[in-house]
Amino acid sequence: MAITLFIETGLPLTNPVLKFLLILIIILFTPILMNRIKAPPLLGLIIAGAVIGPHGFNLIIRDSGIILSGTAGLLYIMFLAGLEIDLMEFKKNSGKSLVFGLLTFGIPMFLGIISGLYVLGYSMKTSILLASMFASHTLIAYPLISKMGLSGNRAVTITVGGTVITDTLALLVLAVIVGMTTGKADLYFWIRLSVYILLFGFTVLYVFPILGRWFLKRYHDSVSQYIFILVMVFSGAFLAELAGIEPIIGAFLSGLALNRLIPHNSPLMNRIDFVGNAIFIPFFLISVGMLIDYQLFYTQYRTLFVGTIMIIIATMSKYIAAWVTQRCYGFTTDERRLIFGLSNAQAAATLAAVMVGYSIIIGETPDGTPIRLLNENVLNGTILMILVTCTIATFSAQKGAQNIVYQKTDVIQEEKIKQVERFLIPIRKVISAEELVTLGILLRSAMHKESIFALSIVNENRDRGLGEKEAQKILQKAVETGNASDIPVQPVLRFDLNVISGITNVIRENKISDLILGLHEKKGFSQSFLGNLTQHLLPVINVTTFIYKPVQPIATIRRHLIILPEKAVYESGFPYWLIKIWNLARNSGCKLVFHGTRETLVLIKKINSNHPLNCDFREFSDYDHILKVTQELRPNDNLILIMSRKNGISYHPLMNSIPTNLNTYHPDKSFILIYPIQAGIFSSSTDLTNPAIYESIEKLEEISKSILNLFRNKHH
Repeated sequence: MAITLFIETGLPLTNPVLKFLLILIIILFTPILMNRIKAPPLLGLIIAGAVIGPHGFNLIIRDSGIILSGTAGLLYIMFLAGLEIDLMEFKKNSGKSLVFGLLTFGIPMFLGIISGLYVLGYSMKTSILLASMFASHTLIAYPLISKMGLSGNRAVTITVGGTVITDTLALLVLAVIVGMTTGKADLYFWIRLSVYILLFGFTVLYVFPILGRWFLKRYHDSVSQYIFILVMVFSGAFLAELAGIEPIIGAFLSGLALNRLIPHNSPLMNRIDFVGNAIFIPFFLISVGMLIDYQLFYTQYRTLFVGTIMIIIATMSKYIAAWVTQRCYGFTTDERRLIFGLSNAQAAATLAAVMVGYSIIIGETPDGTPIRLLNENVLNGTILMILVTCTIATFSAQKGAQNIVYQKTDVIQEEKIKQVERFLIPIRKVISAEELVTLGILLRSAMHKESIFALSIVNENRDRGLGEKEAQKILQKAVETGNASDIPVQPVLRFDLNVISGITNVIRENKISDLILGLHEKKGFSQSFLGNLTQHLLPVINVTTFIYKPVQPIATIRRHLIILPEKAVYESGFPYWLIKIWNLARNSGCKLVFHGTRETLVLIKKINSNHPLNCDFREFSDYDHILKVTQELRPNDNLILIMSRKNGISYHPLMNSIPTNLNTYHPDKSFILIYPIQAGIFSSSTDLTNPAIYESIEKLEEISKSILNLFRNKHH
């Protein structure tokens, strides 16, 4: 029956079930096959599209459904590029992105106009439009690089930033040429274009973050959050169209606008990445492949000639731009490969330009044949250029990315690091499990894959504590939260006489380095919690302890105000908690505002100069007036107070009253109290001479050693 149905259906397939099944089979098996022959999976999907497309076996036509899915995939690629970019690296390298963007636009424009005029014999307008096609490029290889964990690499950041510049300029050239050809490029055209672009940029970059923070603070359902993100992406793309520029620019800026609201290790980011790489992006690559007509290689010699010239100019100009960028900024050969691989592929904007140019009729021959701004030879040559440049780009990007990953792996000794960082999160209520585990995920270092333990303690006296079924339910929620972020959470069910002894024993047995304790969102500190903390727990453990009261999701926090006591820098655990705060800022994209003594701020500024974050530094030494600093709190701020155990080096008597003051004066604010590791209380789980803990910030090993030496000298 199934065979009969297949035969009756005929070719191309019209049965929607068969069409979708065939595409899913391609998405499933193509990466497996390409990995076996050590070729980029992205290239395999493009080739598969050519095989099943109308110019291949004609199994599926490139109808409106394929075009819709492909368009969604293209917008998704650009959105992910904006979402995953490290904003601090982007800001730090904005000048380099501008230079590269101008190079990768200017060089192809110059060579393209020369080749169009003197090699292909086209008019000036046609040559300029042809050159703009060479100048633009599509981040076909970005998903491959992102999967390898290199989305924050400086070369990738510069290229992504340059892509926005060159694509915007190229698409503006397209709009101007079309306006000049159709006679609409008057003063009103320029005023309207400028005003629309400014309104579009303001709406996406300033209004979208406000809407995003408002929605994510109030609606925690995972499906609703994901659909909202898609609404933002396509809204940005549509607004870009209204402004007269291509939707891909709107999708990228939407990613930038929502970047700080979606931490890279959050469940929401994991869902966005998963759906994109599983469905949307493969559909786009297959749809691009369907445009390829292999018969053009041997049936139309003029097309082959035009296509060859286009391939040579596009590839050579992009390579020159990458080479000049490498020489200017001292990049490695593999970083140049990344830049060239990301910028050489021609697809999205190129297709937009050639289709628009092909649709414009500028005259007709004596026999009535229309004369187009871009003729059939350019249209078909563009398809050849897409095939060749995408192939070269994926191989170049894969080669550079693999070499960088191998070098990075040689530097990081993962097994040694895994013995250093372990978070323990005791949880008493299901409702608080997600927020506490999310904080642990944001504080953890990227290389510590299995470093989070969720603890639920069943008291021997059931009347005074959790029952076993309730404890199991709490642990299940914690594990689900970790799985949603692709971070394994190890559940620990403990039977003990009381909570304090249970926590203490688990810390010792599992060599825990960091402890996260949660407070009730509305109640804050209770007398029983405060008493157990200061009298029974802190004196017997020497791990970095975080006490967290979440009033709103931590991903919606805009600033963290960090208040340090006068001698915080002298504590043995100073670099330990500082690394965690650095991770929090890098993973969530929030701003850090440090309040401390000049001596402490100088040290933190040194770290920030080498590993920049969005930080402010404000000198503060009068701890007796700490409440004045807390008056700076704004909506969407989080307060972080660095505390000390009694008799510690940085201890101040006012620390005893801080919990009560927070309950009284700031009941509606999120806050974190941090009790650092302190000398004099030793734990078998902590080795203060081990520099591996500092490797959670990239390339921080040298700085961490100098910090440790500074501590040793001061203590001596």
